[in-house]
Amino acid sequence: MKRILLYVSVFLIFSGCTRLGKEHKGQTVFRYNESAGISSLDPAFARNQANIWVINQLFNNLIQFDSSLNIMPCIAQSWEISPDGLHYRFLLRQDVYFHDDAAFETGKGRKLIASDVAYSLKRLMNPVLASPGAWVMNSVAKISDEPAIQALNDSILDIFLEKPFPPFLGMLGMQYCAVVPHEAVEYYKEDFRSHPVGTGPFVFNTWKEGVKLVLLRNPTYFETSADGERLPFLDAVSVSFIIDKQSAFLEFVKGKLDFMSGLDAGYKDELLTSTGKLNPKYADRIHFTSQPYLNTEYLGFLTDTSNKLLKGNPLSDLRIRQAINMGFDRNKMIRYLRNGIGQPANQGIIPAGMPGHAANAGFGYDYRPDEARKLLTEAGFPSGKGLPPITLSTNASYLDLCQFIQSELAHLGINLKIDVSPPGTLRENMAQARVTFFRGSWIADYPDAENYLSLFYSPNRSPQGPNYTQFNCSDFDRLYQKAIATTDERIRIRYYREMDSLMMEQSPVVVLYYDQVLRFSGKNIAGLGSNPLNLLNLKTVKKNNHEK
Repeated sequence: MKRILLYVSVFLIFSGCTRLGKEHKGQTVFRYNESAGISSLDPAFARNQANIWVINQLFNNLIQFDSSLNIMPCIAQSWEISPDGLHYRFLLRQDVYFHDDAAFETGKGRKLIASDVAYSLKRLMNPVLASPGAWVMNSVAKISDEPAIQALNDSILDIFLEKPFPPFLGMLGMQYCAVVPHEAVEYYKEDFRSHPVGTGPFVFNTWKEGVKLVLLRNPTYFETSADGERLPFLDAVSVSFIIDKQSAFLEFVKGKLDFMSGLDAGYKDELLTSTGKLNPKYADRIHFTSQPYLNTEYLGFLTDTSNKLLKGNPLSDLRIRQAINMGFDRNKMIRYLRNGIGQPANQGIIPAGMPGHAANAGFGYDYRPDEARKLLTEAGFPSGKGLPPITLSTNASYLDLCQFIQSELAHLGINLKIDVSPPGTLRENMAQARVTFFRGSWIADYPDAENYLSLFYSPNRSPQGPNYTQFNCSDFDRLYQKAIATTDERIRIRYYREMDSLMMEQSPVVVLYYDQVLRFSGKNIAGLGSNPLNLLNLKTVKKNNHEK
């Protein structure tokens, strides 16, 4: 009966009765499109932004982030970390309840307790589940081959680490670590991916894959606004799956979608001016916000000289890699290819907005064509003469950017060939070290610079880890180990900057730009906010149905 009532309510909402009368003020539906599709609603498989955004509405974690990425309480109302950084103790709230669901004996959601958190984190680590997020728990210690995650009672949870790892607390805010009830996992089994049960501000209602996903307001959600109002304010969330981004853009302009994120080449010149401002003709209908995004776009070089692909390849010469770094104008690239959106990456791999980013630190690369020509000459290729063609592997979405770099490097005598592959194929080739020069990007999983520098730590060599360049530098590894062993953030940031400087000197990458979060919403939307992780948080959103 409960499920029937939920479907009736959603039918009323989507049959045009968005406002159900004066006695039901605020009956509102927030609509957005997910062109990439959603593969799972199980937090253990929150591996991409499409999944993460919806999972964030359905589930909660021990901790959460505010708009400035400060760590804030969520299910845990407080915590303590031992001086040696090995023992984390969490005190849980006592007013958090799972959503009502048939998986529970009474059909009513029960109170969340500490053993639920322990179950969820151990489930994430279980190799049988094969979660892509299992690595998040790599630093957890083992006791008799069992993870050292213990519920002392219903309200206290202990986690013990094998060795200090300061980013660990922030990692617990990743959607992989959301809390799930064992009853629902056992009841739905494989179907838990399409029938999630959590504690979040919205409750799952229905999902027709590739067509529509509907979430409804959780009437018993535990959080309140700064004014003491119970969250969330919206009555429902509707996600469509229009694949063509141009079509989705037209739906947004017509007011049939409430929100759009990012910038696609198909409509960037229509929506934004050449200086990155909102087109004035949309000023009365659209609200536009932009801020630094913890996403660094780069080109990566394979640096493992034992790989047969680098035999006789000029990219094995540091001077060639440095010449490429200096051989194109990042400012012009941002101005003409991205309508001024993004910050030219002249200061290393750590992006603007991340603690440890070193603006004007004296390392990194800017446009220095004369110095690039000098390096080519020193490498034995004056004006590029005798330099074999260099192949850059990319996917179609970044072809224009790669063609710009190709044109710029041609002025130095560097013959750059571009190989376009499907995204999945390119990722696999990067992981298996089958390409010597490739376009990549790294979006932060958690707000600590270690997340970026781990890309160059030699034990993280692909395919087991994210070190796709297979960079191997003992000095870098030593600094990395020092950084993660200290709990003093100021000292750790100093090590991070040393590592960033050393890595840029060795040039396993060409850092292109630090991205920006772009958010477009209707003028009738309030409280949407933004954050450097580009995490979608709808619990504080309000929608005024009277505004057009």
